[in-house]
Amino acid sequence: MQTLVYYKDKQMLSHLWRTSKRAAVLAPGLVIAYLSVRDIFPYFNKRLPLALAILVTYALGAYILIPALMRLWRLVVPAKHLPLYCVTPDGYASDPINIGLIGSREQLIMAMQAAGWHVADPYTIRNAIFEVVAIILKKPYHGEPMTALYLFGRGQDIGFEMQLPGQGRGHRHHVRFWATTFHGIDSLSINTIAWQRRKQPSGKNLLWVGAASRDAGIAFVKHTVQLAHMIAPDTNGEREFIADGLIAHSLAKPVTTVQLQQPYQVANRAWRLRSGYLATDGQMAVLHLKR
Repeated sequence: MQTLVYYKDKQMLSHLWRTSKRAAVLAPGLVIAYLSVRDIFPYFNKRLPLALAILVTYALGAYILIPALMRLWRLVVPAKHLPLYCVTPDGYASDPINIGLIGSREQLIMAMQAAGWHVADPYTIRNAIFEVVAIILKKPYHGEPMTALYLFGRGQDIGFEMQLPGQGRGHRHHVRFWATTFHGIDSLSINTIAWQRRKQPSGKNLLWVGAASRDAGIAFVKHTVQLAHMIAPDTNGEREFIADGLIAHSLAKPVTTVQLQQPYQVANRAWRLRSGYLATDGQMAVLHLKR
């Protein structure tokens, strides 16, 4: 009986903690919404056409003010995510870590390109213009820039993408990689991987830790109301897609599977009707790139 009471109390405390965290995340958005309606929108509405005033107010709130407040919040309450998933610039959980490739940067690029992947261009003004032009002209942009997600305290070292055949913009396979080092390939495990490499290492025998997922359209991000790609719930399938493609092209050989955690779920950042979570079995498939 005491065990049951303890379990219920623990469950209630856990629920209260989750609710308080959600309220803390919601509060900045409500403050920004209030200020936007009371001060920001009236200011622009007096100087710009209505549609443009609404657009400027939305952009200012969603892309500048709310992210700034979220980042301040994450300075106080940092995300404890290593080695499970990468995070957004403001520290929110994003794509699970699920694949690792061993080799040099040159090997990684050559192998992925040979398997049909394209290197994602960096976010620059020039590439942003290319992206906008491609959207307007309804042209494919195979090197479309990826937003930065963080692991080891730094944004991805390189990203790859592959458009889904017959699907429109916003539907693609993609993976981000971060380089790190490891000890003893024969006994590679969660404990032999260097999870604190804040600077990108160099060398011929690196472990490229990857977060593979599939974009399944465009949606609003929950905590910033920004427009972003919506991630498909099954991240295990994306890991297998990359691994099977490299093996089928004789570009890599499987080495081991590292168990990072028991199967778990990560909250989907974008609003999604059918599934609010990304599912993973907690495993990272490791392959050795062939020379």
